[in-house]
Amino acid sequence: MTEEYKIDKDEELDNICEECKKDDESVSQNLILTGYKLCNSCKVSKTIFPI
Repeated sequence: MTEEYKIDKDEELDNICEECKKDDESVSQNLILTGYKLCNSCKVSKTIFPI
């Protein structure tokens, strides 16, 4: 059985990183790949320093 995912109006996709609050195109790409809304620089820093 398939589940449908619905996005509320309050939960629209934007390109704002959850860590640094910068607007970056890589945020939506990383959201699709990893499930986290992080820009590439924050993703690298979380990979190196996961705390």
